[in-house]
Amino acid sequence: MTLSVDVVPDQDRKGPGRPRSARVDEAIVEAVFELLSSGQSADAISIEAVAAKAGVGKATIYRRWPNKEALLIDAVLAMKGPLPELPGESVRGDLIELIAAMRNKRMSHYGKVTACLMPELFKNTEMTRAFQQAVSEPRRELMRSVLRRGIESGELRADLDIEMALLVLSGPTLTQNMLRWNPNVPDEGFAENLVDFVLRGAHA
Repeated sequence: MTLSVDVVPDQDRKGPGRPRSARVDEAIVEAVFELLSSGQSADAISIEAVAAKAGVGKATIYRRWPNKEALLIDAVLAMKGPLPELPGESVRGDLIELIAAMRNKRMSHYGKVTACLMPELFKNTEMTRAFQQAVSEPRRELMRSVLRRGIESGELRADLDIEMALLVLSGPTLTQNMLRWNPNVPDEGFAENLVDFVLRGAHA
């Protein structure tokens, strides 16, 4: 299905007094989602295919993104949405909020999209670097800040390996999202169960 967008010619051009059309941006990003969700690999997707799916010209895409890799990174950022706002009342509560944000219905819907991006990340070191910087690192840093706060407040062990804790908390979440690796682990209460499991070894 082509995502048709009504665009006045050149209204989305970057120029003085001419803001980008948000509707066009959304249509282009949604076209990327649909192509990846259909099972196409990131490597197989072309700017031409995205333009055709979105109902825009290639020039419209290139005015916004310098290359396909940049478009894919922005699509992932749009997929994940903004960083969650944390209550800040307890380490446990904040970690549950972070894990739950990775396990919501939106993330389940886009799990296949993420899986289709993985082969490209494995072989494209530049895209991997950009992905880490734009997508992964801000989320890791938010979780780091929660763990650091827990160490400072005495809730967590002073010798806690923060980077390993990040891995232990995030890894199961990602594999369940993308691969449903262990179907015996229920979705209900996943965030609470995972956080409590990890905290049993991390508590002061």
